[in-house]
Amino acid sequence: MEQAIRFLFSNFTLTLFVAGLLASLVALLRRPRPWGGATVLEALLSWFLFFSLGVSFLYNFVMHVFFSDVAASFIGWQTSPFQKEVGFASLGFSVVGFLAFKGSEGMRLAALVGPACFLWGAAAGHVVQMVEAHNYAPGNAGAIFYTDILLPVFGLALLWLRHRAVALPQAGMRSPAFSR
Repeated sequence: MEQAIRFLFSNFTLTLFVAGLLASLVALLRRPRPWGGATVLEALLSWFLFFSLGVSFLYNFVMHVFFSDVAASFIGWQTSPFQKEVGFASLGFSVVGFLAFKGSEGMRLAALVGPACFLWGAAAGHVVQMVEAHNYAPGNAGAIFYTDILLPVFGLALLWLRHRAVALPQAGMRSPAFSR
């Protein structure tokens, strides 16, 4: 059991992504059927924002600010005052993620773009650490590395798909992939 808990917390970005998918499913199951494409995409997007941004960056804030030795060791770093800065930036992303959970399309775009810049920059930094310092610690080269790249792509794709699913019917057009 300890190993399972350690795995879930060590791979928190993946864990929280799955939690968002499960929450989306629960939210959909509570709605009457049939579900239109816009309904499914709204559930996926809102719970993605809640878990993969709100909760995930809140966890990142707590780890970097209050458990900086543990976080640094996991990433393969020495502790640094810079971690507190990363932690407080994460707190800001978390708050915006929670606000975007049921926010406007513009709020959601802003909530996705800021963390995307941060995460893609972090992924580039992970590559540099792998190549130059041979740092293959789990927090540098494990699931965190891949989710740093893929989660922003997933979130932005969801936002774009949801926008299309809502905009096409309003314009009097129907999208075969998202017909109601």
